[in-house]
Amino acid sequence: MSRISTVRVLKSNMPVIGIGVVLLAVLGGIALAQQDRFTLQVPNGLAFSDFRGYDTWQDVSVSQTETSLKAIVANDAMINAYREGIPGNGKHFPDGSKIVKIEWAQKRNTESPYFVMVPDILKTVAVIEKDTKRFPDTNGWAYALFKYDAASDTFAPDGNDAKCGYACHTTVAAKDYIFTAYPKR
Repeated sequence: MSRISTVRVLKSNMPVIGIGVVLLAVLGGIALAQQDRFTLQVPNGLAFSDFRGYDTWQDVSVSQTETSLKAIVANDAMINAYREGIPGNGKHFPDGSKIVKIEWAQKRNTESPYFVMVPDILKTVAVIEKDTKRFPDTNGWAYALFKYDAASDTFAPDGNDAKCGYACHTTVAAKDYIFTAYPKR
């Protein structure tokens, strides 16, 4: 091929090459911008990675506030303790128990033939873990809250240590500091 032909071929393909470069840059930027929530940690507190897989844990219960719907899920250690009657039987949850509260804004399901509220935008993921050796000052429990920002699709830790939820939970000390009961199935 002559030098002039090579220049013509390159010039005719410049828009395609340019679009390809721009597309790769945009897609690469999106991939780099996505947050790995499991790298987050509350300062001096719990890490989100300690709760990896929480989205597949078993339901403990649900709750509703005036503005939110919440699913409360727990790992196997805590679910088994609930099934054994803890905390109602006066015993304490074992070390390794973990519970997560996933909170959404609520909205009305307009497709349902009857009134029903359903989750809308994710608001927070709150986590609690029992480890009496790591957290002796809070009767073995540690707390963390991760706020979700829908606009940026990112989480941010809220609070500055593992004690951030302890004061609130002291009102249920007789239930081993856990508000959520395990209802009959």
